[in-house]
Amino acid sequence: MMNTQQATLRFARLLLAGLAALALAGAAQADIAVIVHPSNATALDDEQISKIFLGQTKTFSGGGEAVPVDQKEGATREDFGNKVLKKNPSQLKALWARQIFTGGAKPPREMGGDDEVLKFVASTPGAIGYVDAGKANSSVKVVKR
Repeated sequence: MMNTQQATLRFARLLLAGLAALALAGAAQADIAVIVHPSNATALDDEQISKIFLGQTKTFSGGGEAVPVDQKEGATREDFGNKVLKKNPSQLKALWARQIFTGGAKPPREMGGDDEVLKFVASTPGAIGYVDAGKANSSVKVVKR
C-alpha cells in the first residue's frame, strides 16, 4: 500500500512526463515557409499554393510556369500538408494514387530536405517549394509563413 508521500511523488513524475511529451510534440510542429525563386513577382494565397501542389494548375496567377517541389516524407512535409494543403499524409497518398491511376497530374518532384529545396528553388525561376521557416534565406523569396 502506498502512503500519501509516495502517491504524491508518483503523480508528480507522471505530470512531468506528460508535460515533457507535450513539449516534444510542440517542438515537432515546425513553422513552414513557402518559397519561390527571387524573380517571381506573383502574390500567392493559400488556395493558389494548394492548387499548384495538388496538380490542379501548372501556372502561377501571373501566367508563368509553376514547378512545385515536395520534400521526402517527414515532419516538414507532414506540417506543410496539414497546415497549407489541409490534407494529412494518407489523404495526399490517396489523391496522388488516383491522379496517377487515371492519367492525371503527376506529383511534385521530391527533394531530400530543406537544403536541397532551397538550392533548387534559388536556381529555378518557376520553382515553388517549402522549408522549415528557420532555414529560409535571402537566396529565395518567402511568399507564406
